[in-house]
Amino acid sequence: MKIIILGAGRVGQSVAESLVSEQNGITVIDTNARALRDLESRFDLRGVVGNGIDPQVLAEAGAKDTDLLIACASMDETNLVCCKIAQAMFDIPTRIARVRSSSFAADDPVLGKDGFAVDRIICPEESVTNYISKLIEYPEAMQVRSFAGGRAALASVRARAGAPAVGLQIAQVRERMPALAMRIVAIYRRFMDEPDRFVRCDGSTRIEPGDEVFMLAATEHVPEALKAINLPEGRPSRPVYRIMIAGGGQLSLRLARKLAQTPGRFHVKIIEHNAQQCLSLASALPAEVLVLEGDATDEDLLEEEGIEEVDLFLALTDDDEDNIMSSLLAKRMGARRVLSLINRRAYADLMHGTQIDIALSPAQAMLGGFLASVRRGDVQAVHSLRRGVAEALEIVARGDRKSSRVVGRKVEELRLPEEVHIGLIVRGIPEGKTCEEVAGLPLETEVIIPRSNTVIESGDHVVFFLPNKRLVRNVENLFRVSATFF
Repeated sequence: MKIIILGAGRVGQSVAESLVSEQNGITVIDTNARALRDLESRFDLRGVVGNGIDPQVLAEAGAKDTDLLIACASMDETNLVCCKIAQAMFDIPTRIARVRSSSFAADDPVLGKDGFAVDRIICPEESVTNYISKLIEYPEAMQVRSFAGGRAALASVRARAGAPAVGLQIAQVRERMPALAMRIVAIYRRFMDEPDRFVRCDGSTRIEPGDEVFMLAATEHVPEALKAINLPEGRPSRPVYRIMIAGGGQLSLRLARKLAQTPGRFHVKIIEHNAQQCLSLASALPAEVLVLEGDATDEDLLEEEGIEEVDLFLALTDDDEDNIMSSLLAKRMGARRVLSLINRRAYADLMHGTQIDIALSPAQAMLGGFLASVRRGDVQAVHSLRRGVAEALEIVARGDRKSSRVVGRKVEELRLPEEVHIGLIVRGIPEGKTCEEVAGLPLETEVIIPRSNTVIESGDHVVFFLPNKRLVRNVENLFRVSATFF
């Protein structure tokens, strides 16, 4: 696939890195020649210096035979205009725009064919806000990603000694807890002096304390599944109530607004060092959200504001080093869980598995929105995991037994690589409807934990876990419908 990426900032670089690894032809447009040279030296891609809304620059980038435009420059107006020019002058089939403004809805007519001609909008701040909201909803989880319009979910959790399922083999978990409807699809285990290592899951695999366990389950079963691996027996789940946020940028504003929608549910404090920004936040947020002027790395301030009683500390500034230091300090002073926003991949790798409970890369949180557009077949959702190494994929089975390699066949008959796990099957979503369109609709759907004799039907939404992205093509080819296949 030929892809043009507008913008060589953090988002553009992350998107380029991910898509280049899948043997796509990538061209990046940016006014910063130095940033483009750096990208060209690191990845197999082409850089074009210039303004992305200039038709001549787009033509030089190869817009005439491009399959996909991803406009992720820093300014919304640049991205929107670029999409319109790409449609009107070059007829690029698919156009995605990064839009930071919260004023635009996905179905807004101004974004449609007669407007800016944007097929899909991606907002990094919204993606991260939704990501953090899930962690607040499920306090035991390290991450939660939704599938099938919110009907199923992938969750990762740290195994704790004393939890009901920890110390058992996966087959024993199924025997002793038959009501626990979940499928464990991956385990990442800590080893001395080396990064976490992927452990292939079968019936004999034992869940050990410290393991990062990935599981798939119907959304309503996720809380019990998390407790079985993370909470020692007899200990009740402790909901998140007190939240402290370091940094007063757009992301903090979005998150605080969302939390304030349920009055009395959360006690939120924001620490921001800029006095003018504090005033702006205080005027934009409800009175119950407390805005403090100060430094989140100030021990005295944290102690004064009761850091030891905080359920979740969020370091959301634009500075990776400040986020790391404030998170480490908050954890040392008694915060129950800490999350640090880290843009640099090297820093995220260093911090993973340390005192920082969750190291979140904003680019990785929203990358799935781009990846779904470059996948072959009827792919509904993609979530990038483990800092881009692994992936969870939702794909729809189409056709019949003659035209499809999967429809009408048992799971054990599918020719899949050993590392690939079929985690869930969601049945009952109407044909022709996307997961976004059916989100929240009262449909009679069924979430199935597949066994070896489970037969896949046309229209089934099948969720896979892939420990390595190189396996994606195998799954895509398997689900490809062919009129000549018999």
